[in-house]
Amino acid sequence: MPPDTAPTTHDAQEDARNKDIQIYVNGALYHRDKAVVSVYDSGFMLGDGMWEGMRLYDGIWAFFDAHMDRFFASCKAVSLDAGMDRKGIMAALEQTAAANEMTTDVHCRLMLTRGIKDKPFQHPALSRSGPTLVIIMEHSRPATHLGTIGIRLASVPQVRGVPHAQDAKLNSHSKLNCVIACLQAEQAGADEALMLDPHGFVNTTNACNFFIVRKGEVWTSTGDYCMNGVTRAKVIELCQTNGIPIREKNYSLYEAYGADEAFLTGTFGAQTIVREIDGKSIGDGHNPVTERIRALYKKMIEDHVDAMKAKSA
Repeated sequence: MPPDTAPTTHDAQEDARNKDIQIYVNGALYHRDKAVVSVYDSGFMLGDGMWEGMRLYDGIWAFFDAHMDRFFASCKAVSLDAGMDRKGIMAALEQTAAANEMTTDVHCRLMLTRGIKDKPFQHPALSRSGPTLVIIMEHSRPATHLGTIGIRLASVPQVRGVPHAQDAKLNSHSKLNCVIACLQAEQAGADEALMLDPHGFVNTTNACNFFIVRKGEVWTSTGDYCMNGVTRAKVIELCQTNGIPIREKNYSLYEAYGADEAFLTGTFGAQTIVREIDGKSIGDGHNPVTERIRALYKKMIEDHVDAMKAKSA
C-alpha cells in the first residue's frame, strides 16, 4: 500500500497482469484500454443497473448459484431483462476467464445495465436497444494488511435507507448513498464508514456487512436494512452449524464499542478485522472467534470447490 493511502476493504496485491486484461462487453472481448460503453448508456447516465462481485477458486466460481439468485431477483425487482439465463452468464464468465488465462485468485465484477438510451432522459422506456453486460476480471489477492492490521471505521450521519426509498438488497449501480458515507468516514480520519439504520441501530459499512463478537457470541444486524451479502449468509450458516452462538438483532454503537472483536464480510476480503470504531480500539487485539470463522470459511470454500468439480466430472 503506498504511503499516505488509507486502507480499504478492497485493497489488493499489485499484479502486473491486470494491465493487459481482456474485458467482456456484450459478447465481445476488448483490451482494458479499449473496453468502453456509450455515454448514453443508462448505467453511466443514471446508475440504472445491477451488479455482482464473485471470486474464482481453482476454476470454480464460488457460490455461483447464490450470486445468481441475488442477481436475477434484483433484475426482476426493477424489470431489467438480462437477455440471458444463468447458463448464459456462466458461459460469458468462462469465455472471459479463458481469454485472460485465469483459474484462481480472481475477482470478477459482473455489471448489467438497461442499455443505451435514445435520449438523455430518465424514463426506462428510452432504453430500446437491449441491455449492456460487462464483465471485468482481475488477478486479485487481498492485501496482507487486511488479514493482520485490520481497518478503522467511523460511524457517519449517512444512513441505510428504508426499503421503500431504495432497498439495500438491490445490488444496484446507484451507490451514491454509500459513496457519501465513505467520504464522511474519510473526512473523519477513518478508512471506511459504519452506517446505521433509520432507527439508529448499527447496520453495515459502506461496502461490507458488519459483525461483532461479545462474550463469545456473534452479532450482526437484523438484515432489514442491509445488503443481503452472500458471504454474510455463509458466515451465519457456519456459526449455526459449528456451535458458535449467532444472533441477528438490533444493537447500538454503545454495544459495538464494547465488543471483544469486530469484522466485516464480503466476497473479496472474506472476513476483514476491524481494529477501531470512532477512535475506540476494539478488544485487546486478539480475535479468536474471527480466526475460527476464517478457518471454517476457508474450509467451506475448499469443500465447495471439490464438490463442484466432482459434479462436473
